[in-house]
Amino acid sequence: MALGKTWYDPEEASAKFGIPVERILEWVDEGLVRTEKGDGAVRVNIDDLKLEVQNYIAEE
Repeated sequence: MALGKTWYDPEEASAKFGIPVERILEWVDEGLVRTEKGDGAVRVNIDDLKLEVQNYIAEE
């Protein structure tokens, strides 16, 4: 059971981590970040996103 928020809108995730929405959506397209769809919205898994952000920062 998750203790915090697990799913974010791409725009929320972008603001939280300072990563462009386009980059987040690329990771989704590549299958690196899981998504869930509901109520006409797509949300990204924050745990997957944290891993990709760490890799993204390490590459810079």
